[in-house]
Amino acid sequence: MKSRQLATSYQHGVSLVVYRLSGASHPLPPHCDMDSCSSEEFYQAVHHAEQTFRKMESYLKQQQLCDVILIAGNRKIPAHRLVLSSVSDYFAAMFTSDVCEAKQEEIKMEGIDPNALWDLVQFAYTGCLELKEDTIENLLAAACLLQLPQVVEVCCHFLMKLLHPSNCLGIRAFADAQGCTELMKVAHNYTMENIMEVIRNQEFLLLPAEELHKLLASDDVNVPDEETIFHALMMWVKYDMQRRCNDLSMLLAYIRLPLLPPQILADLENHVLFKDDLECQKLILEAMKYHLLPERRTLMQSPRTKPRKSTVGTLYAVGGMDNNKGATTIEKYDLRTNIWIQAGVMNGRRLQFGVAVIDDKLFVIGGRDGLKTLNTVECYNPKTKAWTVLPPMSTHRHGLGVTVLEGPIYAVGGHDGWSYLNTVERWDPQSQQWTFVASMSIARSTVGVAALNGKLYSVGGRDGSSCLSSMEYYDPHTNKWNMCAPMCKRRGGVGVATCDGFLYAVGGHDAPASNHCSRLLDYVERYDPKTDTWTMVAPLSMPRDAVGVCLLGDRLYAVGGYDGQTYLNTMEAYDPQTNEWTQMASLNIGRAGACVVVIKQP
Repeated sequence: MKSRQLATSYQHGVSLVVYRLSGASHPLPPHCDMDSCSSEEFYQAVHHAEQTFRKMESYLKQQQLCDVILIAGNRKIPAHRLVLSSVSDYFAAMFTSDVCEAKQEEIKMEGIDPNALWDLVQFAYTGCLELKEDTIENLLAAACLLQLPQVVEVCCHFLMKLLHPSNCLGIRAFADAQGCTELMKVAHNYTMENIMEVIRNQEFLLLPAEELHKLLASDDVNVPDEETIFHALMMWVKYDMQRRCNDLSMLLAYIRLPLLPPQILADLENHVLFKDDLECQKLILEAMKYHLLPERRTLMQSPRTKPRKSTVGTLYAVGGMDNNKGATTIEKYDLRTNIWIQAGVMNGRRLQFGVAVIDDKLFVIGGRDGLKTLNTVECYNPKTKAWTVLPPMSTHRHGLGVTVLEGPIYAVGGHDGWSYLNTVERWDPQSQQWTFVASMSIARSTVGVAALNGKLYSVGGRDGSSCLSSMEYYDPHTNKWNMCAPMCKRRGGVGVATCDGFLYAVGGHDAPASNHCSRLLDYVERYDPKTDTWTMVAPLSMPRDAVGVCLLGDRLYAVGGYDGQTYLNTMEAYDPQTNEWTQMASLNIGRAGACVVVIKQP
């Protein structure tokens, strides 16, 4: 039988008792228990490595047993090859390979700061480093050369803490040169986030043209509008006009000139910096055509017509049905960070209501609270997070459509708790009053509405007996409704939005509420008002009833909805140029019938 041998191990100052089985079989002598007859012990000294390195450090200080001298600049640093090799892969390769340095007593260290080399040799013996702002870059460069990953990591984290608008461009360039990808990423993100402060600092004005163009080309710079980036370029050029004029046309190509206000473009044409530069004149002309010929914009798409992420505004999802029979929270989505965060809470539960935006404020209109249909109106200011009660509509409405057209808000159709409605009310922001306008030709609840080319479109919905494929538009100048070509599909709970002169109808259902679970729609179709025709485009990735749809930048976003089993928290974006849907960041909770709108600033 195998006997057990007792081993006592001391690791990190803790005594451990370890039993082992020996390979041979030895019977125990009479009257001898197993523990007292153990014939082997395993001993490990506490702090052995630390004490050994401390002894080697004392040899270094006394320059005893040193077998190599490192020369950096005018400084000679004695050391022990074994110690250097045990810490640095660079020295290990040097001293264990068949290279001339392996046998040399003195080794010249090119391209390394003498003080940084001394600090790292000390680190090899002690494991200690002093990090200072004025020497950290030399230390990191030396650590990268000598392949000291631990030191590289702590130096990078130290530099991350030092990031400031006045130094982030320099740190980013330094990290790139050293191949420190994580530091470069953090410095780059910091630069993008704080670009408004960065462009006011000397580092920005000293950027070489090839580095500046990377900034100008980025979608992620956190600016309120394209003007900001244009003025930053002009400031950079004027800092050294004589030399930098040659780079102007190359850099101006990264400014999204078509997105600048037309009055700025008009001033540029005869500007002293641009009037004699043919390439600059071409770019200015391209931008002017974009403004002068809006009907041709779909044919003029280019990287210069794509808005930067921070300039498109913030997407808000308000309320909706959730697993708790009605969400009261408001979430907002930032395209640049691709994250949804909570932005507010409604005063109470509302379902099948409408939301419009005026002056960066949310107007929450009608709906039902679970018991009764509402005519109440509230205004939410995202900046102050304050709610204001406004005069109610004349009619109680849920399932209504809401949009803004040429200033006023329109509340369209819906259900008053008893019957389906074809009436329409208009809110005047100046007089703060609701008035009726012409009624639709068809009563519509769960209707989609959108403003396009000065007209109000009312799309699909339900009239009590079935879902509708019909669409009609309202002209505020004649106060009349006119029928349009019907959609390819009947749709209640349809999401509607406009983009590039087209109107899109997204998702919904095509049967009465009592029997629509199996007939939810993933179909998407596009209406062209010039030809009065509908065209099917790429479908959603899944069916979405009561989906929120909104234009953010140059893409349509379909938010939440109901798939027959689940209140969805997913979101997807449609690119009209590629005719493709892409999954984006998910909401924090599933929502169907959430009102989805964009606010430009908050």
